[in-house]
Amino acid sequence: MFLKNKQTGNLIKIQDTESLINPNQQEVSGKDQAGQEEQNTTTYSKQELVFPSGESLPRCWLDSNYTTA
Repeated sequence: MFLKNKQTGNLIKIQDTESLINPNQQEVSGKDQAGQEEQNTTTYSKQELVFPSGESLPRCWLDSNYTTA
């Protein structure tokens, strides 16, 4: 799955989708797709990622208390 970094606009290839959809984890590992070669795996805060369309990540992926708020 690819997401986009809000600050740089670069696509990020998400390595572990389980951690992405887990609201108890605030970070996810991925590889920046900038340049001609795939970069090393880096940890990204979910808060700095959006879908390639610019749409925010679902709240249930970010907040473990999304049903009570």
